[in-house]
Amino acid sequence: MDNVMTVDGIRCYAPELAHGSEDYPAEVYDRLCGLEERHFWFRARNRIILREFRHQLGHLRRPRVLEIGCGTGYVLRGLASEGRYELTGAEANIAGLRHARIRLPSVEFVQVDARDLPYDEAFDAVGAFDVIEHIIEDERVLASVHRALRPSGVLVATVPQHQWLWSWADEQARHKRRYGRQELADKVRAAGFEMLRATSFVTTLLPVLYMSRFAVRRERSTSSDIDLSELEISQTANAVCDAAMRIDDALIGAGISLPFGGSLLAVARKAS
Repeated sequence: MDNVMTVDGIRCYAPELAHGSEDYPAEVYDRLCGLEERHFWFRARNRIILREFRHQLGHLRRPRVLEIGCGTGYVLRGLASEGRYELTGAEANIAGLRHARIRLPSVEFVQVDARDLPYDEAFDAVGAFDVIEHIIEDERVLASVHRALRPSGVLVATVPQHQWLWSWADEQARHKRRYGRQELADKVRAAGFEMLRATSFVTTLLPVLYMSRFAVRRERSTSSDIDLSELEISQTANAVCDAAMRIDDALIGAGISLPFGGSLLAVARKAS
């Protein structure tokens, strides 16, 4: 680790990935950074994630948390606002980390390959929020996360759910798969974890999601560029969808595991 190169002051453990790829070009982060601030889905997902971290790590005085695939730092900023975590953000693409560092100048950021994290038993929790569906070797990522966690450390992950929802939007986002609940649970257990919780979200809006995806399949033509137009909706539509997502949020907060939805939250503990 002493000879790790740096780019813009950020330690790079996988420099061959640092400047983007066909799967996630650097310019995507510029647009994503603004969209995250106002889009209902990002806000709702953060509420769910932050509550889960409080629940899982509330007994620890200052838990050390790593987020892989932290992108522009949107989730990390939510965690930082709670003032109780020691945070590290990890991302393959330097372009995302530049945005993240502006949002959170006091947080440590590193450039890594999630399949080969440079840590051994270093963190109390690792978050991966809509990350592993972008990586063909998702089992390698889970094994790498397992190695990075301390004994009894916790993995908190979100992924897109239901392969029958696969659409043009997934292809544009460079997803490799959408997960079934059992598929994800099997992979998590195979990596050495015990499942603590799994619940869907984007449940109340699932009919709308399905219809919008079906319309997109019929109307859009194939493009080689990543298209974020699905995230560009009117203020009125955003407010209505935010209200609907708060129903999911309330049910999940009450301890209910929702059986279906556009996204899936999984929480697992490193088995002893």
